[in-house]
Amino acid sequence: MRVVAKFGGTSLGNGERVNRAADSVAAAVDAGHEVAVVASAMGSTTDFLLDAITFDADDADEAEIVSMGERTSVRMLKAALSARGVNARFLEPGTDEWPVITDEHGEVDIEETTRRGKALAESMAAEGFVPVITGFLAQDHAGNVTTLGRGGSDTTAVMLGKVMDADEVVIVTDVEGVMTGDPRVVEGARNVGEITVDELRNLSFRGAEVVAPSALAYKTDDMDVRVVHYQHGDLLTGGTNIEGQFQNLIDLREGKLACLTVAGRAIRNRPGILSELSNPLRDADINIDAVASGMDSVTFYVDADIAEEAETILHDAVVAEEALSSITVDDDIAVVRVTGGELPNQPGVVNRILSPLAEAHINIQDVVTSATSVAVFVDWDDREEALEIIQDIDL
Repeated sequence: MRVVAKFGGTSLGNGERVNRAADSVAAAVDAGHEVAVVASAMGSTTDFLLDAITFDADDADEAEIVSMGERTSVRMLKAALSARGVNARFLEPGTDEWPVITDEHGEVDIEETTRRGKALAESMAAEGFVPVITGFLAQDHAGNVTTLGRGGSDTTAVMLGKVMDADEVVIVTDVEGVMTGDPRVVEGARNVGEITVDELRNLSFRGAEVVAPSALAYKTDDMDVRVVHYQHGDLLTGGTNIEGQFQNLIDLREGKLACLTVAGRAIRNRPGILSELSNPLRDADINIDAVASGMDSVTFYVDADIAEEAETILHDAVVAEEALSSITVDDDIAVVRVTGGELPNQPGVVNRILSPLAEAHINIQDVVTSATSVAVFVDWDDREEALEIIQDIDL
């Protein structure tokens, strides 16, 4: 089995943890597996280096400075592996076998990175060595050091796992995997044995620091990704398994929606106002397709055929709540949803979806976004044209 193991900064935070990491890699190698290692900077080295730059440094100089954290980590881990009789060599930008290449825009050059990654995998198999690769760092076509941004070591690991045809990517970090809640806050939080990429990415974009969202875009169906605690000491078992891969989907909802807008005075600042409005709808078994809110209004989208019932229920809430003024209903609404794991990594993606609709003089009623989707609400009569336009966009 071919495994890419990524060790986060905490898991390499001191000599004892470096030894623990080396033991786990050596055990996997002794068991007959091919292992490639991706290493983050030890502890908080990167933050220390960034804080030390109190002068005006250009991007190239800053990248070279912060790269020293990862460069130190791979040398430490390579030495620890060599001490255990493992044939290891460290790879950093500038070495002949370095795999991660960026283009002139600082984006990953997928074609060249894939070519180099496959060449590295072939060398590993032929020569039987363990590459210890700097995470977070990349190299442009001119040989300059570049970086992959926040969570870059996770991205390095999952991306290399994909291009090197790895069977599994193991993210070794300081959490027990994905938990049901923050164990520092929630009593009884437990490990989730399995979670989908869509679930995890939404959690990641909303603050769960488990796997960087940018890394999950490279996850494939046939490549396992697993998160384990560094204290576990075993690369091949335990933790949380991340399942599936992102699918880009453009979907037109079949049925008509109605748009119910409740207006009020500074209602965004009123604790519990959404609960007061949505709970009665729930009690009546009315499904809410989407919610949009502003400073002075809350909009609910529900099936058009139950709009009157929903209006009556919400009107009762308006009458009962002093901060609320009125409710209005707009029928014959359609929604086109664009869903995909790559969306958050595409600057301007919402503009690329909406601009062609505006050019076609299609009125956009509303836009609701989440971590991995964009929902565009239009007039029912414009639905087919809107769908065709969005399907023609290069996403």
